[in-house]
Amino acid sequence: MPKTILITGATDGIGLLTANTLAAEGHRVLLHGRSSDKLKAAAQTVGGNPETFRADLSDLDEAAALADAVRARHDRLDVLINNAGVYKTPHPRRADGMDVRFVVNALTPHVLTRRLLPIIPAEGRVVNLSSAAQAPVDVEAMHGKRQLSDMEAYAQSKLAITIWSREMARAHPKGPVFVAVNPGSLLASKMVREGFGMAGNDLAIGADILRRAALSDEFANASGLYFDNDSGHFSDPHSAAADRDHAARVKDAIATLTGGGV
Repeated sequence: MPKTILITGATDGIGLLTANTLAAEGHRVLLHGRSSDKLKAAAQTVGGNPETFRADLSDLDEAAALADAVRARHDRLDVLINNAGVYKTPHPRRADGMDVRFVVNALTPHVLTRRLLPIIPAEGRVVNLSSAAQAPVDVEAMHGKRQLSDMEAYAQSKLAITIWSREMARAHPKGPVFVAVNPGSLLASKMVREGFGMAGNDLAIGADILRRAALSDEFANASGLYFDNDSGHFSDPHSAAADRDHAARVKDAIATLTGGGV
């Protein structure tokens, strides 16, 4: 049965290839991007006249408006793939001091998911892009009170979304499934080219695991788990995720900074 699937950051890289794969299988794919021109190009690549939604996810108000726009057109969303992410950017700090990596990689998924939860069924799934790069979260930096390097901010934001996935699973035991996925290290994405100056590995590695996380039976009971595609199986994330005090501080910071609890 065809599913309705929203993919953030779907104008290039893993997001676009995943959209292509899912659309080719007959699913209704909703494409999000920051650029109207790139969205138009992505829609042509995917084919079948997919719906497109433009929003700058470094702005939490735009993230909320994106969710509202999806809900205005749909009364059911089977899968949300929080794929959009930032590693290096010319302007890593917003005017209010917040680090864009924390906003896009960890806070926006919370805002978007909470506003879309009413239309995601119990058997639905929320797939969150994590990474092999994870580090304990400096909550003061998360609040914009301390500046971090690109890698520090990125790795901490990825552990934050991994912790958040676990907390959402605990808060919603009857579903939907919340799962964090490392799609594979150093894949051939724009982020890897700009951040590390290398071509990277086959993007299909990442697109395949996102498709499996969204649809396959192996993820049907994976809520709260972390899948490491480098090793090819469910694994433990960074040990800090198991520290309940640390996890609670991260969860509270996300709730405070977004104005909404888990």
